[in-house]
Amino acid sequence: MAADPRYRDVSVPPSTRKRLAVDRTNHAFAYVFAGSGTFRDASEPRAVRNEIHDRYDTAGNRSLVLFDAGDEVTVQAGDEGIRFLLVSGRPIEEPVAWYGPIVMNTDGELQQAYAELRSGTFIR
Repeated sequence: MAADPRYRDVSVPPSTRKRLAVDRTNHAFAYVFAGSGTFRDASEPRAVRNEIHDRYDTAGNRSLVLFDAGDEVTVQAGDEGIRFLLVSGRPIEEPVAWYGPIVMNTDGELQQAYAELRSGTFIR
């Protein structure tokens, strides 16, 4: 979770490497929505596995890549190029409990939210 988010729509031509500056105090992630490529070097990327992509080394369409602390993100575009949304923001330093579409602060709050959803009282 972050405050003061910054959104960048990034396109990188085929077989090209691009470095993007990120504020060192921010957390960042990339959501790939076209093409493919690899993220590496300065930012310690971690791909998020999903039903479409089960590999961590290449990010393709509909992939999410989380970045560690650093001052830049480096991407190497694949044969088709890559287009992604780079989102960064100041961490809010709160705990996060996440399951499906619901995000809360604790597992207890998350369980209560799902109980309310099942009983029809989630949104009042």
